[in-house]
Amino acid sequence: MIAHIQGRLVEKTPTEVIIDCNGVGYHINISLHTYSLLPDSESLKLFTFLQIKEDAHTLYGFVEKQERELFKLLLSVSGVGASTARTMLSSLAPSQIIQAIASNDVGTMQSMKGIGAKTAQRIILDLKEKVLKVYNLDEVSVIESNTNKDEALSALEVLGFARKAAEKVIDKIIRETPNASVENLIKQALKNL
Repeated sequence: MIAHIQGRLVEKTPTEVIIDCNGVGYHINISLHTYSLLPDSESLKLFTFLQIKEDAHTLYGFVEKQERELFKLLLSVSGVGASTARTMLSSLAPSQIIQAIASNDVGTMQSMKGIGAKTAQRIILDLKEKVLKVYNLDEVSVIESNTNKDEALSALEVLGFARKAAEKVIDKIIRETPNASVENLIKQALKNL
């Protein structure tokens, strides 16, 4: 119904923004991922999703279209509501969630607040085919790169680095160079740890 809103950023917090659009202030819920991408300038355009319920009309905003599409996909899963989907998008970048779904990574899915084993499995079961199709992913390359990540993480743990810190650095490297080999992942991670 409302595809995007463009206007002047009046107020922002990590969970919501208010955008003034021709004298009307729109209250829009956002994820931490979107918050991290908000520009410093006052002018702002957010892609939106309007959720209509009996007692409320709620706007959710996203800097990237990809995040909005993933939000809609998550809402299509039984048992996943808007607040759970927003929490998921606040916990991990959309690309990481897509990667986890495409590679059957239940552990990553469960690492997000509010996602138990059953919900994680349901999300993967319901969305894997859609994610592979919508984001045009090759299942083999997804699983291979996930193996590279696991091998690099194991190596860094053996070298004495904390798993969480190492995982953040490796995820960042994978986002920048998705086809990096295990050796390159480790080399780049050592430079950044």
